[in-house]
Amino acid sequence: MRRKKVALIFGGRSGEHMASLRSAASIMEAIDKDIYEVVLVGITREGRWFSGSDIWSALWDNRSPRHSARAALLIDPTSPGLLLQKTNTLTEWSFQPLDLAFPILHGTYGEDGTIQGLLEMAGLPYVGSDVLASSVAMDKVVMKILFQQHGLPVTPYLYFNRAEWESDNQVWLERIKGEIGFPCFVKPANLGSSVGINKVHRAAYLVEAVKEALLYDDKIIVEAHIDGRELECSVIGDIDIHVSCPGEIVPCNEFYDYKAKYLDSRTRLIIPAEIENAFVKQLKKLSIQAFRTVEACGLARVDFFLRLRDRQILVNEINTMPGFTYTSMYPKLWEASGIKYSELIDRLLKIAEERFQRRQSLLFSPPE
Repeated sequence: MRRKKVALIFGGRSGEHMASLRSAASIMEAIDKDIYEVVLVGITREGRWFSGSDIWSALWDNRSPRHSARAALLIDPTSPGLLLQKTNTLTEWSFQPLDLAFPILHGTYGEDGTIQGLLEMAGLPYVGSDVLASSVAMDKVVMKILFQQHGLPVTPYLYFNRAEWESDNQVWLERIKGEIGFPCFVKPANLGSSVGINKVHRAAYLVEAVKEALLYDDKIIVEAHIDGRELECSVIGDIDIHVSCPGEIVPCNEFYDYKAKYLDSRTRLIIPAEIENAFVKQLKKLSIQAFRTVEACGLARVDFFLRLRDRQILVNEINTMPGFTYTSMYPKLWEASGIKYSELIDRLLKIAEERFQRRQSLLFSPPE
């Protein structure tokens, strides 16, 4: 039986470049090589695409690949694949056909709908949510508005854009003080892995926190601090949706920032979370609701707070392309729920194929 060619797309231009490389390394090792042939596609920090045997190590070492070709996705649904540039010429190209894509890209240009749109145009089945779900989940403001409209409990927040802040930042400073209070979190609305986020304890530090967040996005969200436990569930599926057991994160730092997520081993992951069964049921129900609200597909991780003062569960956010290393929360929760890492990869690729085949039967114009 011919092995299916899977483009494993990693790296990218976001601040989560290295996190993507770690996820890709785990997938490369665990994927069933009797069923799938992996085609490595690495994207540099500048956005250049390469494919070849040494691209992962080149990106990891931040050097130019020696044994990988420049690559471009062919936008031709009748013949999905990569164009590979031979040596340093602009005129000699070869073609690498593909059956599937696994874009293990986190953050900007990876889970915001952009790569998903490119893969849709190329007619290539891919793992994960589509353009709409990816972009909605990436924008924390739009995501929370949708959650509220569907009756999901969310943390108190307000938001503004760069023009509104620069026009009269005093108005927003007063609103933050009056409506959100301290401590609070100031975040770029569109970013992942806690990049550009600050926990602000006093009004005197608000301006600097907003300035830093504006380095990463034109829209800012300010959220109330929740004194509670941080819980997460992993979700897999499309039409049929399944939820893992919940896990709990106990950050080593004041909050679960980039360092706590990727660089500091003192952060504790408690799997399964030590909570009452009633909370487990509620978390699973809310995970499915969040997944369906943004119309996610394939995989997602839903993050919650269990507020201590009233024991209420609040939905923090949904992440449509969570970390995927062996030690990441998403696969570890599934392992604790009975699905091994390699099986998880296989399920996600099958979901991608099934969704693609279902969409192929849709009409895009009236029949003649």
